Amino acid sequence: MPEDALRAWLADGPPAVRLLNTYGPTEATVVATTYDCSQMTVEQISLGGVPIGRALPGRTLHALDDGLAPTPVGVPGELFIGGAGCLARGYHQRPSLTAERFIPDPFDPVGGGRLYRTGDLGCYDENGQLAYRGRVDHQVKVRGFRIELGEIEQYLRAHPDVREATVLAIDLPGGKQLCAYAVPAEGYRGDLRQALKQYLKASLPDYMIPAYLVTLPSMPLTPSGKLDRKALPLPDPNQPQHDYQAPQTERQQQLANIWAQLLNVARVGLSDNFFELGGHSLLAAQAVSRINVELGLDIPLRLIFSHPELRAFAQALDEQGLSLSDDGLSDIEHMMNAFTEA
Repeated sequence: MPEDALRAWLADGPPAVRLLNTYGPTEATVVATTYDCSQMTVEQISLGGVPIGRALPGRTLHALDDGLAPTPVGVPGELFIGGAGCLARGYHQRPSLTAERFIPDPFDPVGGGRLYRTGDLGCYDENGQLAYRGRVDHQVKVRGFRIELGEIEQYLRAHPDVREATVLAIDLPGGKQLCAYAVPAEGYRGDLRQALKQYLKASLPDYMIPAYLVTLPSMPLTPSGKLDRKALPLPDPNQPQHDYQAPQTERQQQLANIWAQLLNVARVGLSDNFFELGGHSLLAAQAVSRINVELGLDIPLRLIFSHPELRAFAQALDEQGLSLSDDGLSDIEHMMNAFTEA
């Protein structure tokens, strides 16, 4: 159930009827779980979204990892549905797909049971309620980190100034990047992009912060009324995501030029973050190596990770000095030696 729809329904006061949020694919005879959300509060929705509840009688629902082991409380896993008589026999004249999606139930003590692999992600909370966390095929790998797009979407939708939101991983010249799309709440007039950037930074690790935030008047829909992800506009890599602040000193400009060349962007401002612009660990090593060679410095690799914004990075160079490590080698030299010895 869309969170904004439930908020609107609850806004009219205590409901006179029960409202159930249900979940289930066609392969499991449509409904597998249910949750009574009639008594939910707006605060509960913002904190955890709308649960899909518990399995109906006669059905089992597991959140499993890649090895088909149950995931801990709060940890998303793929949802598998079981139960005598509630699963389809399979797909018509598609035996390979049937074998892939309908598997033997490893938890059936008698044997002969089956589970349907839904392709959906979910996790149980400490009260045994199940939360939907998106699709397995919405898991992406960006800058070496595996990311569940639905988790970012959940945080965005929980923001009071957001009506709808979705997140994509898009291929840009600098590599795969996260792009968030948000529809502002009715009447909102502020800078939603910057508000969401700060909001996400307070809630998520750096690698889950979208490099781009695009605001839209509404989400594009397919003829059936579902989100049309293919119709979402691609962001302009050269469009700044905040007010551009030009480098002020010669060193800042030198660093900005090196970053811009490595990250394949038109310009880099003082507030730009190396990793939000598309940087990753390998590019960070290349950046530090070029800085050391071209500027005659000897800075450690860790500095760009601890100070990823250009202004802070340049200031750190001045404040921390340019001393070598105890054995006389820089971090880059240690890294190169490690590769050589491996």
